[in-house]
Amino acid sequence: MRVVIDTNVLISGLINPNGKPAMIINLLLLKKIKVLYDNRILKEYRNVLLRERFGFSEELVDSLIEFIKTEGEFVASEPIKIDIPDESDKKFLEVAISGKANYLITGNTKDYPKLEFIITPKEFLEVF
Repeated sequence: MRVVIDTNVLISGLINPNGKPAMIINLLLLKKIKVLYDNRILKEYRNVLLRERFGFSEELVDSLIEFIKTEGEFVASEPIKIDIPDESDKKFLEVAISGKANYLITGNTKDYPKLEFIITPKEFLEVF
């Protein structure tokens, strides 16, 4: 299954190892899902995960990103002409559409247009 994972899902999964986002990270690490990404997404993952308030080590973050690069799929995405509340989230939608992702998994579906393939971690686990 091909997915795009919003940064908030990674953060939640690493902070709370018992939550639904952590289950998605486990699926990623077990190679049950393939994560689609581009350089903008990897840069955001790294920058956000290294914020001091989260307390993640650079080694952990770099290992996770290297795993995503190795096991995931790079997508050269096409720009889209869809207005969304937070323009910085547009990259996730562009990669999902260009890469023909089955799902874009996010904790904040309100940040995106109402599209059937944009779902929460809970919804993803229900369909998985």
